[in-house]
Amino acid sequence: MPQQQPPAVSVIMPVLNEERHLRNSVRHILEQEYAGEMEVVIALGPSTDRTDEIAAELVAEDPRVHTVPNPTGRTPAALNAAIKASRHPVVVRVDGHGMLSPDYIATAVRLLEETGAANVGGIMHAEGENAWEDAVAAAMTAKIGVGNAAFHTGGAAGPADTVYLGVFRRDALEQQGGYNEEFIRAQDWELNFRIREAGGQIWFSPELRVQYRPRPSIKALAKQYKDYGKWRHVVARYHAGSINLRYLAPPAAVCAIAAGLVVGAAVTPWGFVVPAGYLAAITAGSLPAGKGLSLKARVQIPVALATMHMSWGLGFLTSPRSLAERVIASRRPSVPAPTADVE
Repeated sequence: MPQQQPPAVSVIMPVLNEERHLRNSVRHILEQEYAGEMEVVIALGPSTDRTDEIAAELVAEDPRVHTVPNPTGRTPAALNAAIKASRHPVVVRVDGHGMLSPDYIATAVRLLEETGAANVGGIMHAEGENAWEDAVAAAMTAKIGVGNAAFHTGGAAGPADTVYLGVFRRDALEQQGGYNEEFIRAQDWELNFRIREAGGQIWFSPELRVQYRPRPSIKALAKQYKDYGKWRHVVARYHAGSINLRYLAPPAAVCAIAAGLVVGAAVTPWGFVVPAGYLAAITAGSLPAGKGLSLKARVQIPVALATMHMSWGLGFLTSPRSLAERVIASRRPSVPAPTADVE
């Protein structure tokens, strides 16, 4: 009896200023150990580097690669444009600085079939290309850096609230109308929330790994995590049941350290115990996180941790209520998800 052909797959990729990693990222897609048909749709934002030129080269080199414009530069708009321009029953989201493991798509398709999930995803495996990026990668995969988030630190396979990137059944995406474009960040969480609310399942598996390239500077990392914090507060206002102590730890740390500095400077030197205690904690926590790294990388891990914590906390505390109100006004009702198997 002839073996059934695996389902065709559309890989969608939002990109903006990704000249450093785009070619390598697409190479990891095109070299997948997958027997089914595949296409890659790159949604091009208004980049100021050579991203568009590199994308045009990739299109010329391989007929499976296509591009669509994303003039707004917003990630959810890029994803929706790429979904609309793609055609296959399985949709794989990849970022322009993500590197898929060789069997990523084959494993994801198998998990969709085995679990009946609407979306499956795995581990965001941060890896650096220099000492600073190695330090950030260590901070991003340590519990002291990101808490117990399974897609950062690993964990057992099972249902999840959300996953990193995601491999979707197209009918589940289309049933929900794609991504909510008001969510500049946290659009994955919001879409997965609607899928779950409609009865669909989101599945995490450590079998799925995507190499992730960290931000290349303190400034870029700070902006990234400030945006994360700002949008996580939007999510908390959008869905009150989604907040937990892990998310409240960074803003609490920012408030405690600020209060300690003020008290230490204006009232008593004992106030400095709080920021000193925090520095001691992240320094101690960086020791196991930096195992096997160069000395130059290890000494930068506390800097990366402090940047992530303080930026995330500041973003959370300064997130304007008006932003949440605008996003809440755009709320889309969930639509019952289809349950048919991938064919």
